[in-house]
Amino acid sequence: MILQYAEALCARRLVLASASPRRREILGNLGLKFDVVVSKFDENLDKSQFVGGADYAQATATHKAMEVATRMEKEERLPFMVIGADTVVEAPDGSIMEKPKDAAEALRMLLSLQGITHQVHTGVGVVFPDASQPGKRLIKSFSETTYVTFASLEEAEMLAYIKTGEPFDKAGGYGIQGPAGAFVSSLTGCYFNVMGFPVHKFANIVSDMIKDGTIKL
Repeated sequence: MILQYAEALCARRLVLASASPRRREILGNLGLKFDVVVSKFDENLDKSQFVGGADYAQATATHKAMEVATRMEKEERLPFMVIGADTVVEAPDGSIMEKPKDAAEALRMLLSLQGITHQVHTGVGVVFPDASQPGKRLIKSFSETTYVTFASLEEAEMLAYIKTGEPFDKAGGYGIQGPAGAFVSSLTGCYFNVMGFPVHKFANIVSDMIKDGTIKL
């Protein structure tokens, strides 16, 4: 996978276009060194124009990475790779949940998820700027989906969780790596995808791009 290329990648400038501490942790666990440049892209794409949450997250992630890549094009040391990511929760009725704006919305989200299986989608957009041709770039995007089942929950549990403040920076109003992990009765797919970054799929895709010569270290 990507581990045999980690040293060579660390010699290049990698950029994570996200403020998420969870994404920093997951990407750092691969042994990669990278700068964090938070994207200024307004996450306001029209959800009705997408087939589902996976496509929406993939498009948003790509726009995040492109915004940062464009902003950094005039820097002396151009990034080799800019990585954007976006995570959403999709309920069985097809509604797409991002981060709750307040406690009432967080409660509504948790109530709608309790006792059922929902989908967590993370989209990833990776931009490779071309130093020899300003403005030209290679873009690779993909998404990963994990199925998460919540146990039936008491409202008091949900209110206690909301009181911790944890739901407000997490899609769907919960973080699986925190206290809300106790809500999860089963999971099918990538755990790290629910945290915010599908590390296995990312590692495979970048590794394949190196092997087939799509990108050169």
